[in-house]
Amino acid sequence: MTSILEQAAIFLAAAVAIVPLFKKLGFGSIIGYLAAGLVIGPWGLALVTDVEAIRHVAELGVVLLLFVIGLELQPRRLWTLRKPIFGLGGAQMVLTAVVLAAVGWWFGLAPTTALIVGFGLSMSSTAFALQTLIEKGQHTTQHGRAAFAILLFQDVAVLPLLAIIPLLGAGLSSASVNDNIFGFLTASLVIGGVVVVGHFLLQPFFRAVAYLKSLELFTAAALLVVVGTALLMDSVGLSMALGSFLAGVLLADTEFRHELQVNIEPFKGLLLGLFFIAVGMSVDIGVVIEAPVTIFGLAMCLIAIKAIVLYVLGRVYGLGNRSAANLAISISQGGEFAFVLFGAAVSSAVLDRNLGDLLVMIVTISMAFTPLLFLLSEQLGRLSGPAPERPFDQIDEHGNRVLIAGFGRFGQLVARVLTVRNIPFTALDRNYENVDFVRRFGSKVYYGDPSRMDLLRAAGIETAEVFVIAVNDAAESIRIAETIKRHFPHIRIFARAHNRKSVYQLSDVGVDYVVREVFHSSMEMSLHLLQALNIPSTEAEQAVALFRKHDEALLQRQQQFYHDEDQLIASARQSQIELEDLFLQDKKIMPVDNPP
Repeated sequence: MTSILEQAAIFLAAAVAIVPLFKKLGFGSIIGYLAAGLVIGPWGLALVTDVEAIRHVAELGVVLLLFVIGLELQPRRLWTLRKPIFGLGGAQMVLTAVVLAAVGWWFGLAPTTALIVGFGLSMSSTAFALQTLIEKGQHTTQHGRAAFAILLFQDVAVLPLLAIIPLLGAGLSSASVNDNIFGFLTASLVIGGVVVVGHFLLQPFFRAVAYLKSLELFTAAALLVVVGTALLMDSVGLSMALGSFLAGVLLADTEFRHELQVNIEPFKGLLLGLFFIAVGMSVDIGVVIEAPVTIFGLAMCLIAIKAIVLYVLGRVYGLGNRSAANLAISISQGGEFAFVLFGAAVSSAVLDRNLGDLLVMIVTISMAFTPLLFLLSEQLGRLSGPAPERPFDQIDEHGNRVLIAGFGRFGQLVARVLTVRNIPFTALDRNYENVDFVRRFGSKVYYGDPSRMDLLRAAGIETAEVFVIAVNDAAESIRIAETIKRHFPHIRIFARAHNRKSVYQLSDVGVDYVVREVFHSSMEMSLHLLQALNIPSTEAEQAVALFRKHDEALLQRQQQFYHDEDQLIASARQSQIELEDLFLQDKKIMPVDNPP
């Protein structure tokens, strides 16, 4: 019997030895972890044999993964996802379950059993799918967001499925039915309680902890919130991952979002790796050897059926051909919640134990194939692999008055104006190809991530006066602004906004000056356009000035309610009427439909 410390050393040694090899071969880290689990597990070297105990600890990795995802998903953004969550997510689960149940019934399963098998196999692996999407940089794409919505619905759907399964068992009393109904109501109240209590108490709690200025205590408090919420959900029969996700969402609107993410990330990575190792250890090679054709054949059939359903739903939902195919690949495997559902079904005598063991093996094999499917998709689609790793530049200048994040077209123009005025600046850009290109023309720019604290400090941000955010990605702009405002409140921030929504979000963060990247250039073009239509220069200039003043006033007015789409639409329509009245009332400007 090995000690906990010895087991930890075995896991770490296996991961360090095997995972880099698989990444080097292009298979990704997840297959590396699975292989490590096979090597050290009962069917390998048998260095660790208590797979269930390891799996229970490793589930914390999935819990932390969902917490970090929740931190990136603010409540108002989650509300905007309600249609894909309940629409696409519900359609996927019901349609997949019906198709798989029909297949099971055709193979001779009783209707009730076939239905349970269908719903269990319709679940996908949150850990495998999300981690692989993040690894591939696809979690923010259309199919990545659709996959997340479906997975989130599946997490929510676990509760009613677990409540229904005992009702299908033989010889249940009315007391058992009442117990299940009571459990469902209790779980619903717990979810409501977590949302209400978290909304009012989490932010003051973390403010109090942050006031103590102890990084270790802050990290401990974050882990306490995650684990505590997860255990509370687990106590009422809900998914622990769902509880941690709710905690993350409730903290997504606080100023501690990025700090929490940075502190949790190392724990999440290690425990998630342990989860994948545990899955690899749980593969029963003996069952596979006895019926390899059956096991692998059924696993491939499961993946194929789910992929077809997902592809069709993706196309109906409006995804392009490639996005729908990627969605089909990303969540076509079975999921870890199938283990829970099948276990409950066996306990309730709804499912035969031998069939349950077979289904668990099929799900495990399908999960193991997920990274290979991603790899196959990349090869067949001739997609470029991840960018080659390159160390960030060593920043060798400090004390400049201006720092510029992003050195594309926008950032370069700002830099040129500063240069002609002999104002020194330090520019950072995370696209090394762009950095190499602009250096050929004599520009001095460093390759680095402008959201990383160590690089910002190396660039001398403590003594800088102005920080210019000129990156191309709107979400990254907001993240950088939040980081700067949180840690360096003395610096004035000038930010490029991509659209009106970006203006609102950057203003919420507290950015000192926000400029819409196309607004001024479009006004300049409009002026010349009016002049080209033979409108006198004076009238053209006044028309543009009037529109500019009105639009900027509207922008400030809509800042108060930009989260409400209905109010925004009503405000835009009213603004159009007001603008037309202003033009008609101005004696120097002719009506639009009656030009001179």
